[in-house]
Amino acid sequence: MDLLTYIFFAFLFIHIFKHIFNILTQKNHPPSPFAVPIIGHLHLLKPPLHKTLTSLSHHHGPVLHLKLGLRNALVLSSPSAIEEFFNTNDIVFANRPHALAGLHLGYNYTSLPWTPYGHHWRTLKRVTTINIFSSHSLSLSSRIRNEEIKHLVERLNVGFDESRAFKKLDLKSVFLELMFNVMMRFSTGKRFFEVGMDGDEKKRLIDTLTKILVPNTKMGLGDFFPLLTWFKFLKLDQKLIDLHKKRDDFLQSLINKHRNHDPSISTNDTTLMGTLLSLQKSEPEYYTEDILKGIISMMFTAGTDTTALTMEWAMSLLLNHPEVMAKAREEIDSKLQRKNILEESDLANLPYLTCIVNEALRLYPPGPLLVPHASSAECTVGGYRVPKGTIVMGNAWAIHRDPRLWEDPTEFRPERFAAGGEGHLGHGGYKFVPFGVGRRGCPGAGMAVRVAGLGLGALIQGFEWERVGGELVDMSEGSGSPTMSKLRPLEAMYRPRSL
Repeated sequence: MDLLTYIFFAFLFIHIFKHIFNILTQKNHPPSPFAVPIIGHLHLLKPPLHKTLTSLSHHHGPVLHLKLGLRNALVLSSPSAIEEFFNTNDIVFANRPHALAGLHLGYNYTSLPWTPYGHHWRTLKRVTTINIFSSHSLSLSSRIRNEEIKHLVERLNVGFDESRAFKKLDLKSVFLELMFNVMMRFSTGKRFFEVGMDGDEKKRLIDTLTKILVPNTKMGLGDFFPLLTWFKFLKLDQKLIDLHKKRDDFLQSLINKHRNHDPSISTNDTTLMGTLLSLQKSEPEYYTEDILKGIISMMFTAGTDTTALTMEWAMSLLLNHPEVMAKAREEIDSKLQRKNILEESDLANLPYLTCIVNEALRLYPPGPLLVPHASSAECTVGGYRVPKGTIVMGNAWAIHRDPRLWEDPTEFRPERFAAGGEGHLGHGGYKFVPFGVGRRGCPGAGMAVRVAGLGLGALIQGFEWERVGGELVDMSEGSGSPTMSKLRPLEAMYRPRSL
C-alpha cells in the first residue's frame, strides 16, 4: 500500500476510536445533523456558507453543533445564544481558533486578531485603542478622512462640462480606492493612489493590494485535520506561506521607508507608523518588527475591504430606492445648506444617514459569519456541554433577517433604526451584531461607521445618481461583479475642475 493509503487508515482508526470514546463519555451536546465518518459535516458546507448554516439552524435550532473533520464547532443563530456565549461567558470564549492563517498571517498568533486572550492581547488592545480607536484618536484622525472624501468628490467632478451628462462609475473600485487611501494615509501619511494615475494602473494596484492585504483565508483541510500538516509534502499551507511572504515584504518596506526617511511616505511621528516606531525604540524587546507589522496589517485587512463593501451595498440599496436617497439628501441640505462638502463632525446632525448605514449593515453585514471564537476550557452553556477548543461562530446574517426579530426583515427600511424604531434598541439586544460583541468584537466599528456615513453622505450631497440601464441593481451575494452606476454633479455643487 502507498503512503496515502496508510494515512487514510490511520485517520479512519483515530476517528472510530474518538467516535466510540465520545459515545461513552457524551454528555449533552447541542442538536446536530447526521455526521459522515471522518469528515463529519464538511460535506454540508455549501456556499454561501451563512445561508447554508441558516438553513441548518432552521431545522436543528439556534445552537447548532457541527463536526468539521476532527474539530467541534457551534453555530449561534439567535440573540439569546450570542448573549450567553459571548457576553455571559465572554472570557471562556475570548480566544481565537488555532488555524493555519493565524500561524502564518498572524505572525505565529502574535497579532491582535489572532493572539490568545491574555496579557499580550490586553497590551495590544490598549495600544491600538489609545492610538487608533479611542474617541480622542478618532477625532484627531478625522482630518485625514475629511480630506480623502473631499479628494474623492473633486476627482469625481473631473471630466464634466456644463451639460453635466451622466457618466458610468464602478462603485467597487471607487470605494476600495478610497479606503486604501484612508488607511495608507493614517498609517504612513501618504496615499496609495495619487493624482495622475491612469485607470489601468489603478485597477492593477487595487487588484494587487486586495490579493495581498484582504485575501480570502477560509479554514481549509489542514485546519480540520491538523495531523495532516505533519506531512509537509502535502503542502496544505503553501498558499498561506506564499501570501505571508508577499505581505511581509510589503509591510517591511513601509517600515524601512519610514526609518530611512523615504520621501514617498511621511516620516511624521503623528502617523501610526511613527507612533509604533517610537514604541519600538522605547521597548525594542517587546515591539519587534513582527508586532509592528501585525498591527499595520490589521488596519489594512480589517479596515479596507469591509468598509468599502458596506458602502457598495449601501449605495446599491439607495440606487434601488431613490426615495430613500432623496430623503437623505433633503436632510443633508437642510442641515448644511450646501455650503461645504460634508465633514465627519456633521454626522451627529444627520441621524437618517446613520440609519441608512445601519440598515445596510443589517441586510448585508461585511462578515455574515462573525469572526470565530474558541473555548479555552470545557464548559456548560445553556445546558449544553462545550468541549475545550470548540470553534464558535455567530451567524449575524441569520439574526439580522429573522422575521421573529424584525418586521419584514428582507425590506430596506432605514427608519427602523430611528429613535423609537425596532432597531433603535437592537444595539443592546444582540439582534444587531455586524461587528461582533464582547471582548473580541471589532475594535474599529466606530471608525467604520464614520467613514461609511461620511462617504455616502458626501456622494449623496454632491451628485445625482441613476442605475445603469434603468434595471434594479443586482443585490444577490457572491456574484463578484462590480456594481456599476451613473452619476453627474448636482447643479448647485458643480464646479468645473481639472486635476
